[in-house]
Amino acid sequence: MGALLEVENLTTEFVTRGGVVRAVDGVSWDVREGETVALVGESGCGKSVSALSVMRLIAAPAGRIVGGRVRFKGRDLLALSDEEMRRIRGREIAMIFQEPMTSLNPVLSIARQLTEGLEIHLGTTAAEARRRAAELLATVGIPDSERRLRQYPHQFSGGMRQRMMIAMALACNPSLILADEPTTALDVTIQAQILELMKALSRRLGVAMLIITHNLGVVARYADRVNVMYAGRIVERGTARELYAHPRHPYTLGLLRSVPRLDEPRRARLDPIEGQPPDLTRLPAGCAFATRCAFRVERCARERPGLVAVGGGGHVSACWEAERLDRALAMR
Repeated sequence: MGALLEVENLTTEFVTRGGVVRAVDGVSWDVREGETVALVGESGCGKSVSALSVMRLIAAPAGRIVGGRVRFKGRDLLALSDEEMRRIRGREIAMIFQEPMTSLNPVLSIARQLTEGLEIHLGTTAAEARRRAAELLATVGIPDSERRLRQYPHQFSGGMRQRMMIAMALACNPSLILADEPTTALDVTIQAQILELMKALSRRLGVAMLIITHNLGVVARYADRVNVMYAGRIVERGTARELYAHPRHPYTLGLLRSVPRLDEPRRARLDPIEGQPPDLTRLPAGCAFATRCAFRVERCARERPGLVAVGGGGHVSACWEAERLDRALAMR
């Protein structure tokens, strides 16, 4: 199955008073047709900026995409005109933003926010768009859709607003959906419902999906492949099964150990990642994770490791001590 979206050496910077922040530093990843891929890492690692760069929504002049290519169905999105990019946003690539309350317009009805994209991208009449909007609300599990279309975002619960955002993303039958922390503001039960809904719709409609999250526990059930980001770079990539069974980067291991597990005793303590993320304006010459890593050696401070194959299925890791990490885990 061919790649639907290919990101190659993408680099995005922000000019701040403290210096130039390289939020995305030469990352490469792809999404195949009908596949669900996860982009995982703690806050500030560059996940959301990667997705916004794909959509070309980086706020200028402070933000700028300074290098790389983003190929979607063979076309480089970074080389398109603004008008050509507007035709792709919402039509072929849709995005579910992080906080639905701030993503929805509080003074426009639900009907208007759902029908606008249909009328602009598909050229439907107002009546056809309203019928489609009612169908979409029913598809994402919002009952009494005709009445709810007349309401406003503040009349919906957090879970309902997120379902509304999913309906907007699906409106024009896109090939790819970028979901940026789609369950952040929701309680655990509603999180599970939203993720199950997204996975079911992806399978039924054949839509490829990129899920951006800080929680490796979330993607265990829903992702086919996982990209782990740290300090603007991809540090490990592999299938979800391989990455969970054989993590080959200390940061990935730290993320896994910070997730509560049902097979551990109730009183077992979580193992947090010590220290703080690095200052992106002053990244070290070597591995950015070295100061927080229990497996670091002298070489880690001097040389930045590149991604190298560490197993089957495209499993790669950027760690000088990947093999030692694997042996240490096997002995436990």
